Amino acid sequence: MTAQPHWHHAVLHGHGLPGRWAGRAQFVVLETGFGLGHHFLACWQAWRQDPARCKRLFFVAVEPRPVTADDLLRAHEGSPWAGLAQALVRAWPPLTPNLHCLGFEHGHLQLLLAMGDAATVLPKLRLSADALCMHELAHDGGALHQQARTVKGLAALAAPGATLVSLGATQDLQEQLRSAGFVARSSDTRPDLTAADWAPRHHARRPPALAMPERRAVVVGAGLAGAAAAQALAQAGWQVTVLERHAAPASETSGNPAGLFHGTVNADDGPYARLFRAAALHAQSVYGAATAQGVPGAVEGLLRLDTRAGGLPAMQWMAQRCGLPAGYVQVLSAADASAAAGLALAAPAWFYPGGGWVAPAAWVRHALDTPGVTLVTGADVQGMQREGGTWVLRGASGEVLAAAATVVLANAASAQQLLSALGHAPFPLRHTRGQVTQFDVAHAGLRLPLAGDGYAIPLPGAVLCGATREAGVPGDTTLRDEDHRHNLRRLLSLTGLQGPTDATLWQGRTGWRLHSDDRLPIAGAVPLPRIPAGQRLEPAKLLPREPGLFVLTALGARGITLAPLLGQLLAAMASGMPWPLEQDLADAIDPGRWLVRAARHGAVHAVAAGPAGQADPERRAD
Repeated sequence: MTAQPHWHHAVLHGHGLPGRWAGRAQFVVLETGFGLGHHFLACWQAWRQDPARCKRLFFVAVEPRPVTADDLLRAHEGSPWAGLAQALVRAWPPLTPNLHCLGFEHGHLQLLLAMGDAATVLPKLRLSADALCMHELAHDGGALHQQARTVKGLAALAAPGATLVSLGATQDLQEQLRSAGFVARSSDTRPDLTAADWAPRHHARRPPALAMPERRAVVVGAGLAGAAAAQALAQAGWQVTVLERHAAPASETSGNPAGLFHGTVNADDGPYARLFRAAALHAQSVYGAATAQGVPGAVEGLLRLDTRAGGLPAMQWMAQRCGLPAGYVQVLSAADASAAAGLALAAPAWFYPGGGWVAPAAWVRHALDTPGVTLVTGADVQGMQREGGTWVLRGASGEVLAAAATVVLANAASAQQLLSALGHAPFPLRHTRGQVTQFDVAHAGLRLPLAGDGYAIPLPGAVLCGATREAGVPGDTTLRDEDHRHNLRRLLSLTGLQGPTDATLWQGRTGWRLHSDDRLPIAGAVPLPRIPAGQRLEPAKLLPREPGLFVLTALGARGITLAPLLGQLLAAMASGMPWPLEQDLADAIDPGRWLVRAARHGAVHAVAAGPAGQADPERRAD
């Protein structure tokens, strides 16, 4: 049944809106049951029309059966919010089972859309909601159990002073609310609504707060990770100083001519696949906006060849098992993949419509040009210490380079050196050397970036291919002819394109990638170096943290895909905003995850690198 607009006005009134958000820096609404978006659009319009509105409005919605963009458009033809609905339709994401962050009003209004059942999704969210909107379930035993779980899930996310409004006023619902800590009050607008205030007699233990009161931060490192963190913080209203040891940003691996971004598919849809899906969908939006402003790149799709046994039928079975929508990934036969690529390809391919390529150094400069970001080059941070409530960062001679209550270490392996000096156990990190090859060509025929055993990117007037992967100790960035030959052999096998045989026509670049032992990035608040006696070490979200100290490193070979979303994650943590990533995925990339693993094995000591031959979670279907 389609809800009518007057119901939504009653809900806003039950929350005391728009008055309650007046003058606030941010206000968070959490709704179970997005439906056709009526309540979101009504809330958006009320916020838009209120001159005293909060600076930022976050609307978090959980929907088990999301509708299509066409359904949304049809539903709001002639509605009071038709114009806003059109903007929502333009931003509507592929309906994949993860969190989707949609930004409106220059980022001051954000919709965080979660696909799934509320009772299951709510425990995975990290946020503090000021207004809770609940849709009552049907009156049967199973639904009552689900409703009770949903009420408890909402209670766990309620901010001090939160209000709740529910469509429904049954005795069962009233009792569930009372048991969870809500005090019901009668509705003076509609008898079928239940309004309640969050007033628990007992407060359950919650993860430590990470938000910092002062909106000023220092980011160490001006590569992809640092630029992404700085941009996200600045967009959240922070003043950010970025310290870079080199004379220019993106001087190391982030300075490659171009790189790919895309998602991945795994049969079990585990943390690795879910993380990269969320990151790729966010990257599509970020890089699409950047390329529209002149950053070299293209968001027109990407092909990933699959040459393994089973061929097309195995890929189709995998796609059916995962149930991912065509807006995210498609299975193409060799013939269809060849038509899309513009070249004859020997194998079927996964096609990511939102994938593409971008010039990372150009994007880094673009991100650092965000208002609120100040770049300082030639600033080599050699030490840091906490003095009072401030982190002081010093150079080689002990001179103060910067000081702030919040610091993000995004300086690759150097982050570990700074943390080790503070008494932190080392992360299990490894380096791999990667060389890319580029050559000029008037027209290669390749229309889309192509990945598989190696990759090929069609640049204006050139082709970029690579990259080698060699473990070692970082340092040597000399270009090697043998590595160029290796890249060109793989290019020929992948695409049929013959690179130049004249070595003087080969161009390239070498960089050193940083990986963790589990091939997942390291992103989040840094745990205390010495955990107090009796402190639980799992789950990771309960670990006590260094106030205002965050790390973003070990993005590996997929930094272009990961950086924008992880930068947003750190900004959300430091700002007290809703996290754009589920708690279990945040746990999977948490800087303290090795403490948790050690605790599970009954021994918490210094973290040691894992065995070199362990299973690699980067293995995937695509």
